[in-house]
Amino acid sequence: MKDSRTNPLLAASTLPYGAPAFDTFRTEDYLPAFREAIARGQAEIRQITDNPESPSFTNTIEALERAGVALDHVSNLFFNLTEACTSDEMDRIAEEVSPMLTQYSLSILLDEKLFARVKAVWERRDSLALDTEAAKLLEETWKSFARHGANLPPEKKERFTKVSEDLSLATLKFGQNVLAATNAFTLDLTDESELEGLPGHVREMAATEARSRGRKGWTFTLNQPSYGPFLKYSDRRELREKMWRAYNGRCVCGANDNTATIRRIIALRQEKARLLSYASFADYALEERMARNPETVNAFLDRLMAPSLPAARSETQDIADYAHSHGFLETLMPWDFSYWSEKYRKERYDLDDELLKPYFRLDAVQAAVFDLAGRLYGLHFEPRGDLPVYHPDVRVFEVTEESGRMMALLYLDFFPRESKRGGAWMTSFRESGIIDGREERPFVSIVTNFTKPTPSTPSLLTFSEVTTLLHEFGHALHGILAEGRYPSLTGTNVVRDFVELPSQLMENWACEPAFLETFARHWQTGEIIPKAYIDRIVEARNYLAGYAQVRQLQFGRIDMAWHTRPEGVPDDVVAFEHEVLAPAAVLPQLPGAAVSPSFNHIFSGGYAAGYYSYKWAEVLEADAFAFFKEKGIFSREAAGHFRKEILSRGGSVDAGVLYRNFRGRDPEPDALLEKLGLKASKQS
Repeated sequence: MKDSRTNPLLAASTLPYGAPAFDTFRTEDYLPAFREAIARGQAEIRQITDNPESPSFTNTIEALERAGVALDHVSNLFFNLTEACTSDEMDRIAEEVSPMLTQYSLSILLDEKLFARVKAVWERRDSLALDTEAAKLLEETWKSFARHGANLPPEKKERFTKVSEDLSLATLKFGQNVLAATNAFTLDLTDESELEGLPGHVREMAATEARSRGRKGWTFTLNQPSYGPFLKYSDRRELREKMWRAYNGRCVCGANDNTATIRRIIALRQEKARLLSYASFADYALEERMARNPETVNAFLDRLMAPSLPAARSETQDIADYAHSHGFLETLMPWDFSYWSEKYRKERYDLDDELLKPYFRLDAVQAAVFDLAGRLYGLHFEPRGDLPVYHPDVRVFEVTEESGRMMALLYLDFFPRESKRGGAWMTSFRESGIIDGREERPFVSIVTNFTKPTPSTPSLLTFSEVTTLLHEFGHALHGILAEGRYPSLTGTNVVRDFVELPSQLMENWACEPAFLETFARHWQTGEIIPKAYIDRIVEARNYLAGYAQVRQLQFGRIDMAWHTRPEGVPDDVVAFEHEVLAPAAVLPQLPGAAVSPSFNHIFSGGYAAGYYSYKWAEVLEADAFAFFKEKGIFSREAAGHFRKEILSRGGSVDAGVLYRNFRGRDPEPDALLEKLGLKASKQS
């Protein structure tokens, strides 16, 4: 075992900007690094509590913000890699470390001497003449203690600690089960007739996957670049059904069953809320978000559902009618919807992914997104091949603004692998802030699961994947353009229902002809994307808008249903979910299929009682993009205003205040319904 003086995870990086020395990290370094970093953090806390001077903002609140820097560093590296490049040993370490970290965190939040000092500063807040950022740090520090049991009597503090430890392990186990279940299934085909309907690039990708596993024929997985196209294009209905049932039955039963884990997570969250005197976990979680309470969230979801559900049912019937008119005489099932809706879209708009993908070469899309950031914010992206990465697929860029100021390092990790969870996300290896009097700029990462290049074809994106890249890049800009002294208040460290505003705002450029025309060229011929195709993209942007909206609102309803229960957990997880979703169902609900057992966002990620925030933020972004449309979609003025009032401010100001500072008013809720072409329901 390496001691702390030689452990590369704790050694000061000698690379430019202190970049992570990924090439020096070994799995066996993590556990001793965590132990040493925890010990350092504990010593830093003791320095605060043992300080003989009277509590002040500087010696207590700012000192607490600085405590645990080494642990933040190790945690950011480790847990980001367990998402993007994990292993069985990394997962084992995560299980060992998670309760240690929970105990460390709670030992701080439940430290009576430390809380007494924080409380003394809080009670004198009106006389301290703090600036806005410092006042916000004091407020958030006070609330973090109060909301984590600092005011509880000793016996309840002990129970709160145990509940929190058990909860950290349960949520960790949930995510591990989802990844294991996703990796456990493959559809291996050896008869070429079973590939009917699948485009050439999908077949080639499956052949490459099979070869990588030492198999013959074609291998399809439950990762989105494989699963999605299979359901969309395969003519073999029985195989579509097999794939759909495997995907939607993940963790419902078997070796990676998550139903018991869900019941435990919900029970623990309920107990946590009760210990703190909240009616439900949703009441506890939402107190710190723009929505404030479950009633507001449920009213918001209902308001959007009212005009969306009739539209979704009408759209679904249109797809069924179309399928029947083409000889399909069965009931439209979930594994049929993607297949027939794609055929209908192609016929209605003369548009499909196969037509568009040749114009969306990943390298070209990436360059266009970088160029857009340059036009809007004056940013420049320079490849840094000299900096180490954690996997050969990863590329890193130095981001600077026009003055030459270094703004961030940006890591891009685009392709699926067994060691990476599904989906797409942005994260940070380091936040922006002032440390020991010097500015540290952030290390930002975008992780996706786009189709890998094959021997004959580069990575080509679907239009949906182009939108996904813009979405995650919006999050990245929130980190890259962060300003402020305190890392806990910079970048994406904002309330959950505000964090999606920058990301969803960026999605709008995907449907802007003036943007598409700058980069969309056929990867073989160099031909610019025909104007007719762009016109069809714009025309089709609201295709199945009602269906897509209802699907997201259903996820929000599932989330709220789980987390608004004051106590008690359903015996049957699948039956409970089906009961919640039945009023808004647009396709048949089937035994053994459910979202909840693989719903990482709410059971393993940070969206518990918060999934509604995607739609909440869509309302914000629809209203915000109207400002860009007024000023021009490449307007430096509009972008500069958005940067000043939103992107640079992080969580240093209340989110509602930030939005009003940007827009001059509260958002218009009907902006989203108008954007989607859905008629708003009348409000009483």
